[in-house]
Amino acid sequence: MSGEASEPLQEPIPDRAHGAVIVGVMPDQPARVLKEAARYAHLLGAHLLVVHVDVTRFITYEDPDGYVHSSVIDVAMAAGETDLARVRAEASAVLDGREVDWSVRQLVGDPALAIKHLAEKIDAKLLVVGTRRHGVGESIREFFTGSVAARLAHRQRRAILVVPLGEPVPDDEDLDWGI
Repeated sequence: MSGEASEPLQEPIPDRAHGAVIVGVMPDQPARVLKEAARYAHLLGAHLLVVHVDVTRFITYEDPDGYVHSSVIDVAMAAGETDLARVRAEASAVLDGREVDWSVRQLVGDPALAIKHLAEKIDAKLLVVGTRRHGVGESIREFFTGSVAARLAHRQRRAILVVPLGEPVPDDEDLDWGI
């Protein structure tokens, strides 16, 4: 039951993270995603790796020893560090006291590809993500980039648990695709 966090992309992945359950999170995301991920990590006897992907940065190159160098897309954007601190605090509020060993890690770039790469590196047992947030902005983003869950499902072999956020749409209503 740790909660220590590694520096973004700079520290080696701890040995206990091999075979972990990876949960992709964003700041202010409902706690349900973390709770479900923790439940499955506990059931599987696995470490829980809480991952935030900083989409304002991209990988420039990776050293042979695993150190990843990254650069900011826009120098005026420094949201990633603030977002990581918020994710760390939110994870601690939800996970401290639970029967699960966990840590936080930040990745950079495209969320689906970053999570896929990490999952391959640690031979993750399960990937957990939430559904998209409601709203026009998220609908437009998803229209252009696609759902992280859908992209993960088509680009890697691990099982994915998609945790629904918000209220389900009744069967007799059309889905709001934001288009």
